Amino acid sequence: MIDNHALTELIRASLPDAAVEIFDRTGTHDHFNVNVRSAAFAGKTLIEQHQMVYRALGAALKDGRVHAVELKTQELES
Repeated sequence: MIDNHALTELIRASLPDAAVEIFDRTGTHDHFNVNVRSAAFAGKTLIEQHQMVYRALGAALKDGRVHAVELKTQELES
């Protein structure tokens, strides 16, 4: 299990400017809807954007703190 704050911090460790919104889908703190906006996504495909976020969440996915993520990404406009 992981809380929204810790999940946000994992993402911001890789994407410091990220605007992150998280919703716990099941109340069990392991299934999340995650929306991430970052300037780092500029020029990246949707798949590349998602890969960037999944890399940031890698340890939490591997150790089971996060079981499922429904991810939406968008370039953060200045």
